Amino acid sequence: MNSAKYGGGIWRVLYVVLLGQLVSFSMALMSFNASLSANLGVNAPFTLGFCSYLSITLVFGTVFLYRRQKLQISWYWYILLAFVDVQGSFLGLCLVLLSDSGVGGGGGSNPILGDVLVIAGTCFFGLSNVGEEYVVKKVGRVEVLAMFGAFGMLVSIMEMYPLSLKGRSIFERKSLAVAPWNQAVILTFVGFGIAGFMFCSLTPLVLEASGATLFNLSLLTADMWAVVIRVLIYHQKVDWLYYVSFLFVGIGLIIYSKTEKYPSEVSKLENADTERQYKLLPEEAVRE
Repeated sequence: MNSAKYGGGIWRVLYVVLLGQLVSFSMALMSFNASLSANLGVNAPFTLGFCSYLSITLVFGTVFLYRRQKLQISWYWYILLAFVDVQGSFLGLCLVLLSDSGVGGGGGSNPILGDVLVIAGTCFFGLSNVGEEYVVKKVGRVEVLAMFGAFGMLVSIMEMYPLSLKGRSIFERKSLAVAPWNQAVILTFVGFGIAGFMFCSLTPLVLEASGATLFNLSLLTADMWAVVIRVLIYHQKVDWLYYVSFLFVGIGLIIYSKTEKYPSEVSKLENADTERQYKLLPEEAVRE
C-alpha cells in the first residue's frame, strides 16, 4: 500500500477496516432489499443484479467514455469475470429469495442442494474477487468497473429467462409480468441498485488497498450488519452475543490489517535488502 496515499500506522489500518465495513454494510443492504422484494411477492434475482450492473455502467461507463481510453485488458477477460460474478450473485440472492418467499418450506427438505448452492456461490465469489483484484491493480478501477458493469448487464439479460427448479417455474419474465408493481416494490429495486453500486464501487478500493483475503474477511460482518438493519427498521430484539461477536470480528480484522504485509512494503524491504547487499560487496572486496 502506498503510505503517502493512505497514511501510515494506525490510520492505514483504520482506513482499510472502515472501508471493508462499508463494503460489508452495502452487502447487507443488498440482502435486505432482496429479502424485502421476496416478501412483496417478486422473485427476480437476475433482475435485481441487472439494476446493480446498470448503475455501475451509467456512472463508470460514462467516465470511461469521457476519458476516451482504450482497453488495456482484452474484452473477453471482462466477459469471463462478469460471468463468474453473475453466477455468484445469483446463487447468493436465489437462496435469500427462496427462503424469504417460502419456496420449499421451512423444513429443509433438500439440505444437500442448499449446501451445494452455498459452496458453488462461494467458489464463484472467490474466483471473482481474485480476478477483480488482479485487473484492478493492473489497470485501475474505472476501466474494470465500466466493463464489469456492461458485461454484467449482458450476462444478466441472457440468463433472466431459461431457469426452473424442481418443476417450479422461476422464469423471471413470468415473475415480472405478474409482480405487483407498486411504489414499495420499485423502491426495493432502486435500493438494491444503489446498494449494489456502493458494493461494486468500493470493492476495488479494498482490493487495491489490501487484497482479496481481507476483503472476504470483512464480509464476515455482513450478517451482523443485516441484524442491525432489521433492528432499526423492524425493532427486533437480538441477543447481546451478536454485539459481542461483532466486536470480536472487528478486533480480528484490526489485528490482521496491522500484521499484513502490503505489496509496497514488501517491495521496499526487498529493495532495502538489495541495497544492503550492494553496499557490502565493495567492503568485502577490500578485505579480500
